[in-house]
Amino acid sequence: MNMQEKNRDTAFHQIVVEKFQNIQSSICSALELADGSGQKFSKDEWQRPEGGGGLTRVFSQGDVIEKGGVNFSKVYGEVTSLMAEKLHMTEGNFLATGVSIVLHPQNPFVPIIHMNIRYFESQGNDGSFTYWFGGGIDLTPHYVDKEDAQYFHNSLRKVCDLYHPNFYPKYKKWADDYFFIKHRNETRGIGGVFFDRVQESENFSKENLFDFVLDLGESFAPIYTHLMHKNKDKTYNDKHKQWQYLRRGRYVEFNLVYDAGTKFGLETNGRIESILMSLPPQAQWTYDFKPEANSPEEKTLQMLKKGIDWV
Repeated sequence: MNMQEKNRDTAFHQIVVEKFQNIQSSICSALELADGSGQKFSKDEWQRPEGGGGLTRVFSQGDVIEKGGVNFSKVYGEVTSLMAEKLHMTEGNFLATGVSIVLHPQNPFVPIIHMNIRYFESQGNDGSFTYWFGGGIDLTPHYVDKEDAQYFHNSLRKVCDLYHPNFYPKYKKWADDYFFIKHRNETRGIGGVFFDRVQESENFSKENLFDFVLDLGESFAPIYTHLMHKNKDKTYNDKHKQWQYLRRGRYVEFNLVYDAGTKFGLETNGRIESILMSLPPQAQWTYDFKPEANSPEEKTLQMLKKGIDWV
């Protein structure tokens, strides 16, 4: 890579960082308004000793959101041997930036939601340069509502279809396969879209990819605030809360056992508070729990499968 190319990519990732920071800010504002409690996201700026840092924004005990986080990070430095092994790359220097979100609601009829958008680039000691985008949005209802599931997937499909007709079916399947709790033989929720290590192609430029990632990130607030408003006032009882705690337990299992970002962060001495921000405030495990036949809980379990066509 010559110096001109290096400077061009530096300018590009600076734009990515600025846009990601704007998305974090706009999502926090939209969620504060939709929650309606007057609560605000706290701000925790942090620095990474090896290079970079981020802004972790946390919300708790609102009227709708019990606990949630909207994180921004930009980290850079040397590619360690562990990173080279895990990410299948050459040793050198890297930069990674992204926004990650997890929200756990008060009402069991409001779903858990997760989003991540990220950009990664590295300069190898051998002169090589590589980059990729990743991200996605997925929904984890405590009770699967088909109308909500259709709304959620149709919203994601509309964003994907603006860029390529294969994006939604491809990334929907990727989400089904990724957000799967193997030891339970069930999906974490109803999926969504997920992609990783995506680069430009012959007919799809780096800038096109970035526009897609931005549009996906900007779709988060209108999608989730719609689901908040639709479900936040539904009546629930202790049975519903106990089921919510069990489903949160499944969420914890996936994040600690399978989630690649969580495992990588723990293995590379990442910032623990930001990594574990995704965990719920309260969860529960009951030995060999089996829901009542034909109950809403049993019907939800029956829909936690790969390959359901929600659109």
